[in-house]
Amino acid sequence: MTNTTPRKRLGFFTRLLDDVPAGARYHYAAEQIATAERFGFDTAWVAQHHFHADEGGLPAPLVFLAHVAAQTSRIRLGTGVITLPLENPVRVAEDAAVLDLLSCGRVEIGFGTGGTPSSFTAFGLESAERGDIFARHLRIVLDAWAGRSLAGGDQLYPTAAQLLDRIWQATFSVAGGQRAGRAGDGLMLSRTQPRTVERPDASLAELQNPIIDAYLAALPAGRAPRILGSRSLFVADSRAEALRLAEIGLRRGAERLIAAGHKPAGNSLADLIVAFDVHVGTPDDVIESLHADTTLDRVTDLVFQVHSIDPPHPLILRSIELIATKVAPALGWAPEEKFAPRRLGAVGW
Repeated sequence: MTNTTPRKRLGFFTRLLDDVPAGARYHYAAEQIATAERFGFDTAWVAQHHFHADEGGLPAPLVFLAHVAAQTSRIRLGTGVITLPLENPVRVAEDAAVLDLLSCGRVEIGFGTGGTPSSFTAFGLESAERGDIFARHLRIVLDAWAGRSLAGGDQLYPTAAQLLDRIWQATFSVAGGQRAGRAGDGLMLSRTQPRTVERPDASLAELQNPIIDAYLAALPAGRAPRILGSRSLFVADSRAEALRLAEIGLRRGAERLIAAGHKPAGNSLADLIVAFDVHVGTPDDVIESLHADTTLDRVTDLVFQVHSIDPPHPLILRSIELIATKVAPALGWAPEEKFAPRRLGAVGW
């Protein structure tokens, strides 16, 4: 009997947080994505953050992905996410259309409403209005890609109707899952998300499975689900080395939370691993912890990032290799086909 279960896709996600100057962050991230392609990863995703280098190092994701598109040939390139309320929606539509042509149709576009309130202030906007702004801007982007006339009567060039089927919406809420489902878009689930006062110890699966339920219930008949589950994952050859680096990165993250007025539930490394929803250790360690996350059984896209551990660049490359060769196959992923390694020096400085 033929297996009709859709093949899971494997993705690499980066917020570009390497502890180096901005230019080196971009070159390191490009090499990480090229390495992911070499080991069979299906997708690569980058986050957008304005102003705050400790939260994310990339304000211009489409510019960066244009550079990466020239360094790669197969891996799909996605935004996770563009903060749409802070963007000119016509320019987003134009830039994404051009990038999709340059990359030979490899673009995936994730949109979100945004987070840091001070970022909105710098753009002359109110964070409290971001939901309304997001809806208005998204409508303009959709109209542009669909070839409908914009204000003034002009239409987008180059046309980009193909991107309408590659939109993803990020959310923490059941209502957001319903919204993405009704639109027929992909659903993006975060590597971690806030707990409520009523459920401070809830697992990610307990929080995110209801979002998936709402998404699937709202999805139009005949529309294939696209569900991306992002997780924090650092794999190393040595458990001791993985935990040593986790201690450094997670304590740095805890310090930032405390400075922002939040207090982690505990202070031990084990407490921080739980608080930051991290999977860390050898391949066997992370396979065991990931198997306990029932959300991942339901996603179409397994997407892994090393944040908030943020190990040195060479160990990120090794983690990518171990994910592709050890961890992801144990979770049901298999590469679409074998690809020869790219030639040495394909990612330059």
